[in-house]
Amino acid sequence: MPNSKPAILWFRRDLRLHDNPSLIAAADRGGPLIPCFLFDPDRPEWAELGGAAAWWLHHSLSALSESLRMQGLELLLRSGPTADLLRDICQASGAARIFCNQVPEPQSIAADRSLQRSLAEDGIDLVIAGPPLLFDPPKPLNRSGEPYQVFTPYWRACLGEQEPPAPRPQPPMPPAAAGPAEAGSAEAGSGDGDPLASEDLADWRLTPTAPDWAGGLCAAWTPGEAGAGARLDGFLDAAAASYHRARDLPDRVGTSRLSPHLHWGEISPQTVWHAVRRTVAAGGMPEKAAEKYLAELGWREFSHYLLHHFPSLPRQNLNGRFDAFPWSAPDGDAATRNALQAWCRGRTGYPIVDAGMRELWTTGWMHNRVRMVVASFLVKDLRIHWRTGAGWFLDTLVDADLANNSASWQWVAGCGADAAPFFRIFNPVLQGRKFDPEGGYVREWVPEIAALPDRFLHAPWEAPAEVLRSAGIDLGETYPRPVVDHAEARRHALSAFETIKDAAE
Repeated sequence: MPNSKPAILWFRRDLRLHDNPSLIAAADRGGPLIPCFLFDPDRPEWAELGGAAAWWLHHSLSALSESLRMQGLELLLRSGPTADLLRDICQASGAARIFCNQVPEPQSIAADRSLQRSLAEDGIDLVIAGPPLLFDPPKPLNRSGEPYQVFTPYWRACLGEQEPPAPRPQPPMPPAAAGPAEAGSAEAGSGDGDPLASEDLADWRLTPTAPDWAGGLCAAWTPGEAGAGARLDGFLDAAAASYHRARDLPDRVGTSRLSPHLHWGEISPQTVWHAVRRTVAAGGMPEKAAEKYLAELGWREFSHYLLHHFPSLPRQNLNGRFDAFPWSAPDGDAATRNALQAWCRGRTGYPIVDAGMRELWTTGWMHNRVRMVVASFLVKDLRIHWRTGAGWFLDTLVDADLANNSASWQWVAGCGADAAPFFRIFNPVLQGRKFDPEGGYVREWVPEIAALPDRFLHAPWEAPAEVLRSAGIDLGETYPRPVVDHAEARRHALSAFETIKDAAE
């Protein structure tokens, strides 16, 4: 006999209908359904919501709302304290069971456990599915029973486990729950209005208005489940076959650019994994390219694995000896403040760095190879703490994922798991010449130096005066001189590193 009581489907960072475990569990239960999204800035998963991520959330919720409406369901939008909102919705609708997916971050998991206990006291069952990853973060462990801190053995252990399960289709959608008038309990709300009446998404002001800086984001992205599917299909059709050769070249669309869709749960990693496997089987992707791509999914898994085992990862150096590293204070002397501002604005005088930072500001995304270059420049050339860079990325990335962001910045800084050694300091000129040899990337994002010959494009200060004049460049005016001399900055960085090496010894 089908359930007569409604259930609540609480969407969080799982904004899709296909391969959604909590939706499948709610549909299997039977009975009417109330899909909802609750915006609570005090919840850990929303506490550090940056501007670009907020823009994405607005449009992803709009897309999800439309998808549900086509299935005969309305997405209930409510803002405020999560526990109060869920109690009010349950009381007003008669629901006693809530389904949701886990947000795989330690503070969110702890908040969920507390919420479960609190709701249970009122007879409300919170059912949490998860984690939304390919592999269970507590596992695998090394032979000593400790978490891996090196990617290759971790990933080898993961690949030795059972293949990730195939994605599950969207289930037959349950009927919509009766409105508050039929339920007869609208008066049971918190006193702030009808708990079953949706708020207006526009009133949450997640998108910028004064000024509206999101034009580049709108041009670059289509948030939502349909956009995620189109992005995956486009990658498999056009770029997958050459992924292993083109993945490090920022002037080409050689990567899938699925990171924001994965972060917001608009597509599951299982869907991506098995789509790649099918493409290989059909002859559309070489095995070598597939291994490289799936290993990138593996790095995403590894980041969440590290965050699970080391919850302080976003705040503290995994390698404790870096606690004594002599970072330059970003709010200290004027030269450091000016250098940080130049980095944020893409005005460092190093074209590959400036191109990356401008791409980030305009589109909310940056090519992975360039992310490493700009991060190295901040923490090693400028010696500004990696947390400063991580904070800027959280505010400007549409794929601002706490685990990936923290682990990646610590990797570049040399203080994280499987980290690049500190003395591996990216030379921005050599990186530009190697990975943007024809200058297509730099010319797109730093157009004021586009007329320079390839030979000087990545080091404009090396160009003779007549070449600069011919290209319409006045160094220090139309394009800045380098904020630091890389060779000198490298020496200072290595000298600073020696101080903590000596302390460790």
